[in-house]
Amino acid sequence: MVIGVERVPTGVALPAALPRMVRVHQRFARPRVADVAGAVRDALRRLDLRGRLAAPGVGRPRPRVAITAGSRGIRDIVPVLRQAAAEVRAAGGEPLLIGAMGSHGGGTEEGQRRLLAHLGITPETIGAPLSASMETVEMGRTARGFVAYCDKIAASCDAILVVNRVKPHTGFSDPFGSGLMKMLGVGLGKAPGATQIHREGAGDPMARAIREIAELVLSTGRVVGGLAVIENAYDETARIVAVPPDRIPDEEIALFGEARALMPRLPVEAMDLLIVDEIGKNYSGTGMDVNVIGRWRIAGVPEPAAPHAERIVALRLSEASEGNAQGIGLADFTTRALVDRIDFAATYLNCIVSTYVQRAMLPIVLGTERDAILAALGSLGLADPARARIVRISSTLHLEHVSVSEPLAGTEMTVEGEPEALRFDGAGRLR
Repeated sequence: MVIGVERVPTGVALPAALPRMVRVHQRFARPRVADVAGAVRDALRRLDLRGRLAAPGVGRPRPRVAITAGSRGIRDIVPVLRQAAAEVRAAGGEPLLIGAMGSHGGGTEEGQRRLLAHLGITPETIGAPLSASMETVEMGRTARGFVAYCDKIAASCDAILVVNRVKPHTGFSDPFGSGLMKMLGVGLGKAPGATQIHREGAGDPMARAIREIAELVLSTGRVVGGLAVIENAYDETARIVAVPPDRIPDEEIALFGEARALMPRLPVEAMDLLIVDEIGKNYSGTGMDVNVIGRWRIAGVPEPAAPHAERIVALRLSEASEGNAQGIGLADFTTRALVDRIDFAATYLNCIVSTYVQRAMLPIVLGTERDAILAALGSLGLADPARARIVRISSTLHLEHVSVSEPLAGTEMTVEGEPEALRFDGAGRLR
């Protein structure tokens, strides 16, 4: 099946010249943890994990503790999980990793195991067995009728230690984001949990439902604590916090404010063209973080005023994404090479469960990266394309080094090197 065209259609006005690009070094606040394993150890010991495991362990020599493992590209997730498993053992328990990622990985056990392996999460690297079963059980129903779905194996354990990064979500913006409560309400809930939450729609309804379900799970007494990871704008661990279960809902709101303040951002708020070298689930649940690019593409939800790009071109799909191109619909133009890597079953499952179908719709597809970029610029009808305002990033997760066209290079930017033209190889791939 051929999707798209091999070259820009005849008759499209292409720019005769492209602006030169300069490399810009962005500097953000950079708090960071020097010893990740040590920070996990100290946090969990302050939580008194041994004391908290004593009650669930009654009648069982070594209580079994489920530790959640999600699908996002958390920089230090392997040392975090490895030390968490070691601390569970030191506290007298037996750790068991639980794949907790909603419907990701095509909604199958095999797909979720592969996705975790791409992130370096395996029984060998963590030092604990791993379960990626998609079976769930009901842990109860909330006052408004939401079902608290939970991974069947996790529910059979004596205790649950919930681990996740806290950061802005791609479906709602306040008063918290993606973190411990989302892991309890969606990650452990697998496909039925994710479907239920997304059925509420974006914004406040989704956030309220997640908190309601998370609070019900916490009320069962099965959760012994949360381990929250906050990253800085350089994709580094900025802080690790262990949270007692009764304080998770309220403390996560404060942690979210800290995480949002540390997020990376584009160097400008308005541009004609944003070039994203690579998208993927390892960078964001939506392939491209909507908070970075300024596009939500959710029916009925207004787009933010800034940042704003007139056109977005997505060039490649990451290998770690396992073919899941959720978020490709956030772009206006893309390439045949990216489309050829799409696992449509996995992408569509993720998008249908989330209910945000626009995010999986294919943009205009061109044969090469060069043609996609030229067509995007040509579609703008600029009076002088050589003065186009262009920003190029490797992904929405890594924004320390970006490139901007000369018209955007300002005095407040730290420019590295001399201006250079956009260069393509013989196959039309952007160098």
